[in-house]
Amino acid sequence: MAEIQLRNVGKRWGNFVGVHNFDLTIADREFLVLLGPSGCGKTTTMRMIAGLEDVTEGELLIDGKVVNDLEPKDRDVAMVFQSYALYPNMNVYENIRFPLKVRGIDPATHDEKVRRASAMVELDEFLHRKPAELSGGQRQRVALARAIVREPNVFLMDEPLSNLDAKLRVSTRAQIKNLSHELAVTTIYVTHDQIEAMTLADRVVVMKKGVVQQVGSPTEIYDRPANTFVASFIGSPAMNLMDGQVSGGVFRAENVEIPVDAPDGPMTLGFRAEDASIAEGQGQITAPIYTLELLGDATMISVRVGGALVSVKADKAFRAEIGEMVSFSVPTDICHLFEAESGARIGEQSHEQPKRA
Repeated sequence: MAEIQLRNVGKRWGNFVGVHNFDLTIADREFLVLLGPSGCGKTTTMRMIAGLEDVTEGELLIDGKVVNDLEPKDRDVAMVFQSYALYPNMNVYENIRFPLKVRGIDPATHDEKVRRASAMVELDEFLHRKPAELSGGQRQRVALARAIVREPNVFLMDEPLSNLDAKLRVSTRAQIKNLSHELAVTTIYVTHDQIEAMTLADRVVVMKKGVVQQVGSPTEIYDRPANTFVASFIGSPAMNLMDGQVSGGVFRAENVEIPVDAPDGPMTLGFRAEDASIAEGQGQITAPIYTLELLGDATMISVRVGGALVSVKADKAFRAEIGEMVSFSVPTDICHLFEAESGARIGEQSHEQPKRA
């Protein structure tokens, strides 16, 4: 098994900063998700761990050994790619077996190892098929089995579900979750999908423009986002964020008055759609309905507050017309407050930003 340490790791190409001052210890057998939008540095971080990208600054350790200059083949990691990367001329059995042949594993053990990995991802009936004869979900399972058969110290998964349709993503995500529990191998998983991060991770690292914004359990990041970027990236729908002014213990914006415990001045206030409710009388937000979305288990109601859309989940039986006035109850204790300029959570230390050319 493997503990991974990134000690102030950075990656630069000339004056461009790809990853800045990444400092984190990934525990043995932990499932860590690197989460963020395209170009945030998450895949670059994973490729540095794999040895596919050189580390520009800092130290990278696996099981206490500095591996900055170690070749990828010597790091005992297995990667699962977004593109599957299967050999089209080989059947499923040979695709799974291939890493064992390359690494010189005793051929007498191959069949047992291949069939064990195949059974874990439910591919036994497809072992004779070529990749072209498989669905996208089946191909991804072949890629998973090929990583499993190696019995590596570290699994690296680079957006493995992004090529699958919505239904397959759900079922394959469940399979990965089960496999991580069964195999108990240190896993680093890269995604831009916050639902994958929330459902799979022991801990999540949220990144933006090469900088770590927050590290924590899915619950910690959802309940106490460190800044407005994390608040807007985590959750479906994302947290409602409204810019306004606090004066005399009241946050005010267009159509909004919410009591808060905060000093006077400009501020951003946030709350989750499921934490607020429709007010029976006069609530803290009153505005015409901008849109209604029927979700089956609930009805999502959105209004405009300044330039922002603010959404609240109502009962699934709620019905109204666009343009009708609606009032939301937003209790003070469900609100999150952020500094207007930096976006940092009130009381939280803001994150250092890298200098860019």
